[in-house]
Amino acid sequence: MKIGLGFDAHAFDAARPLVLGGVVVPDSPGLAGHSDADVVSHALGDALLGAANLGDLGGMFPPTEAWRDASSLEILASSAAAARDAGWKLVNADVTVIAERPRLGPYRSEMAARVAEALGADPASISVKATTTDGLGFTGRGEGIAALAVVLLE
Repeated sequence: MKIGLGFDAHAFDAARPLVLGGVVVPDSPGLAGHSDADVVSHALGDALLGAANLGDLGGMFPPTEAWRDASSLEILASSAAAARDAGWKLVNADVTVIAERPRLGPYRSEMAARVAEALGADPASISVKATTTDGLGFTGRGEGIAALAVVLLE
């Protein structure tokens, strides 16, 4: 068994849609980034690649034109395929979104379902949670969103 930890953070960009876990969250500014800046998928992808000892998202999916505005769920699916090709099976994944806004409760189950599909996993093995920092740090000041993820592979 191997455990992987992933982290991602992006600043808000009002000119883009907000995509988290493959779900477009309405009435909120999006996130700045080379791809769709989905911090949920990025954190999970890095956790997955780390657990499988396959490097990180920046190495597998560099910020080139080929990946500009790419769907992070597609990047996550490719990361999962690489881990499977290396002989690993996902046991479970847990991600925490860190943001003062927007409130994500209504979107968590859809995020988990979309992430599970991208990972080729049972939705019951995927957990998506959200928390705030009570006004502390860049997320607390409303400057962006971060995510932490952990995965267990066997």
